Amino acid sequence: MTTKYQICTRCVMDTTDPDIIFDNNGICNHCHMHDLQVKKNVISGIEGQKRLKEIVSKIKEENKNKKYDCVIGVSGGVDSTYVAYKVKEMGLRPLAVHLDNGWNSELAVKNVENICRKLEIDLHTIVLDWTEFSDLQLSFLKASTPDSEIPSDHAIVASLLDTAKEIGVNYIIAGHNVRTETHLPVAWSQGHTDWGYIKNVQKRFGKIELKTFPHLNFFEFFFPPYVKKFVNILNYLDFSKTEAMPILEKELGWKYYGGKHYESIYTRWYQGYWLPAKFGYDKRRSHLSSLVCAGELTREQALSELETNTYTPELQKEDTAYVLKKFNINQNQLDEIFFSPKKTYWDYAPYARLYRTSLYRGLRSIYRKIKK
Repeated sequence: MTTKYQICTRCVMDTTDPDIIFDNNGICNHCHMHDLQVKKNVISGIEGQKRLKEIVSKIKEENKNKKYDCVIGVSGGVDSTYVAYKVKEMGLRPLAVHLDNGWNSELAVKNVENICRKLEIDLHTIVLDWTEFSDLQLSFLKASTPDSEIPSDHAIVASLLDTAKEIGVNYIIAGHNVRTETHLPVAWSQGHTDWGYIKNVQKRFGKIELKTFPHLNFFEFFFPPYVKKFVNILNYLDFSKTEAMPILEKELGWKYYGGKHYESIYTRWYQGYWLPAKFGYDKRRSHLSSLVCAGELTREQALSELETNTYTPELQKEDTAYVLKKFNINQNQLDEIFFSPKKTYWDYAPYARLYRTSLYRGLRSIYRKIKK
């Protein structure tokens, strides 16, 4: 059955999200979720500054006898760069962690190095084993799900946690913020913390055993106490991407790279070409919709942006050639993967499948009765 096309009357999310729901006014569920999350997690103005000051004081006090008092992730992008800038401004002593997965653009590398040098932050770079990681990424393309960025996202979280544990600190200052990152359809990408999903995809399509890949385990998926280690300071800062970028350019010599997460060549290619062409998913809709709800763009501006190409055909051609070279495959092999039947997260026995069992539902029901 073909779904009639519809687009949200508030943002620019549409029925390319197969799970989207609209209310009687044509406003989508993502917009309603945005409002709920902002109300729950964002603390603005003086109260936000007060709460953040309390958090920072606690971090300093608990780690006063250590070399570092927190860990931050740096990618060269807007959010992580602004976090680094504010963390130093607040007098914290961070260790910056950068995951090198073999796809960094030259500009991203320069941004990271420049940021850490100017802010006098020690940098710890974790380099993934390219033989393992490239085989895993190729496995995800062959799996034919829209989740090929999952391995990098998973490794970043695991690497931050591993580093925090190694240096004995309990705080990871993160760049996530709900104002500009809420319109995220599950159908477009899921399984970020699900090691069962990742290892099963690799088992099915890979040629190499993952011996060194940073990952979470089964118990961390179902009982994730580590989430308490992550402090999303941007939720207390009235964060605005449009206001942050000129500050970073002026103060740190930071340079923009052309799109959300486009500091990675693979991400630029995957989000700019593969996802729209194979699955019909344009992640710009998600990013732009969050900015519309955050008041940083008008809906008209977002619609105008969507009228343009995801990126230039010339650069897309160049990136595709680079992807073929990095994966050591030819165009015919890539085409074969491209035209393979589309699959989903649930086709590869993820840990989350246990949520669907009658045993889990029964235990959950008992737990709720006990809790009452």
